[in-house]
Amino acid sequence: MKLETDFIEKLAKIINDNGLSELSLEDGDQAITIRKDAPEIVTVAAPQSAVQAPVETAQVQEEEAKKPAQKGKAVTSPMVGTFYAAPSPDAEPFVEVGSEIKEGDVVCIIEAMKLMNEIKSEHAGKVVQICVKNGDPIEYGQVLMYVE
Repeated sequence: MKLETDFIEKLAKIINDNGLSELSLEDGDQAITIRKDAPEIVTVAAPQSAVQAPVETAQVQEEEAKKPAQKGKAVTSPMVGTFYAAPSPDAEPFVEVGSEIKEGDVVCIIEAMKLMNEIKSEHAGKVVQICVKNGDPIEYGQVLMYVE
């Protein structure tokens, strides 16, 4: 993905015209995220291949230190959106702590830009922890749950 000024301006226009606060695109090992932090201010993230390690604040490091060590494999979010544990508000959740899942089983839904995306597990095993709550906003790469 070659980042050209015209392309970035078009993405910023899409954000403004549709009342969005953030737009993320991925192409292989490159990604761009544009956020509208304040009126008429747009920030652009560098391609993932150029970023060696995220810069963490002391507060984030403290929160990470408070969390207990996790066992198992992480199921992470492939996109920015809203986490939903069930297919509808009155339905049972796809998985709960203790659920046995197979590789390819749907474990949740992430709503992104009014589209409901089924997230499938890349791991088989038992769900040992669900790290987010129903309706939580989530980020790309955020751990959703652990499977052991």
